[in-house]
Amino acid sequence: MIYQDNLQFALQLDEQDALRSFRSEFLIPKHNGEDAVYLCGNSLGLQPRSAKKYIQDQLNAWETNAVEGWFTGDEPWLNYHKQLLPALSNLLGAKQTEITVMNSLTVNLHLLMVSFYKPTGKRYKILMEAGAFPSDQYAVESQVRFHGFDPNGAVIEVAPRAGETTLRTEDILKQITDNADELALVLFSGINYYTGQFFDLEAIARAGHAAGAMVGFDLAHAAGNVPLKLHDWGADFACWCSYKYMNSGPGGISGIFVHEKHFTDTSLNRFAGWWGYRRDKQFLMAPGFEPENGAEGWNVSTSPIILMALHRASLDIFERAGGLQALRAKSELLTGYLEYLISEVNKKHGEEVYHIITPADNSRRGCQLSVVCKRKAKEIFNYLAQNGVIGDWREPDVIRLSPVPLYNSYVDVYRASESLFRAI
Repeated sequence: MIYQDNLQFALQLDEQDALRSFRSEFLIPKHNGEDAVYLCGNSLGLQPRSAKKYIQDQLNAWETNAVEGWFTGDEPWLNYHKQLLPALSNLLGAKQTEITVMNSLTVNLHLLMVSFYKPTGKRYKILMEAGAFPSDQYAVESQVRFHGFDPNGAVIEVAPRAGETTLRTEDILKQITDNADELALVLFSGINYYTGQFFDLEAIARAGHAAGAMVGFDLAHAAGNVPLKLHDWGADFACWCSYKYMNSGPGGISGIFVHEKHFTDTSLNRFAGWWGYRRDKQFLMAPGFEPENGAEGWNVSTSPIILMALHRASLDIFERAGGLQALRAKSELLTGYLEYLISEVNKKHGEEVYHIITPADNSRRGCQLSVVCKRKAKEIFNYLAQNGVIGDWREPDVIRLSPVPLYNSYVDVYRASESLFRAI
């Protein structure tokens, strides 16, 4: 598409947008009585208007049925989580049996590493990207220490080349190959939180398995954002959060993927709980853990129904919008338009004040653009916030802006570029 730097063009794109009606299904923060330009879905998605109803339905069921709500009513809680699986299956490229909804992201990462990080005397190292989200780094450090290894020797971090900000796929694959004899686990983000780079997960999975390692992904910034094919790629496991692009509330419920090839592997360790016990015998309360077949066998604690109701409110919108395929097409146009407008702002000022470090290739990014401000970065970020443009700040000089196709408009993107221009 040939973009134009004017409001009329943005209005025209919004008029032609087949997904424009979904914006009205979300509650947008106000600034001076008007909709703010909310470009922070990479950190916290907006609240669906339907969220209150979905929660109220379960409060009503609790009021009416009390404990019998687990077994009676329109949506018995015992199997409530299964209503989330069709939409998640489409978003993640996984079989429904390979997914379960539980806990929060880092808890799930730890539980999965119990099963899939199996160090031996020689094969004990974990390979991950340098600059991964700190929570992942802390989880990995604590896991290797738990097994008696020093993180300085047991964790291999792949960093960008000198003078570059993103990773080259060939460098990731070379590090896997070079350390093949010592790798127990390859653990990568789907999208790096800081740069917005979408990694070639299929190539990473293939290389990790060729090296004899397990392969897992943290999809916090990828789930609900970019196309995923976890089953076809052969990933051993993955986990994600739901409060970013899946709009399921602050601290919303997480989920896990376990590839079906591991369902009958009795050699895998796991930290077990009653909710993961085989369903046909669950209420016999027998000693000795027998896992439910599939990813549900990794469940530990009782389903938090209210959190799942919030999650379902958003997932139902994804389904009605046509899933990620339709959303992805709009996402590429929205993000491309923002990229174009930022370049126009730089041209007007005769210098590159705003430098985008996110890959320019659509296939290597999602909604997010990470923008380095080359002068007065924090002042510019504060100016945006004071003028109703809500983005995300990362030290020392990066503003993350993420136009989300479910609720952002082309006019949002245009207004953001106007504020970036005025801020200078």
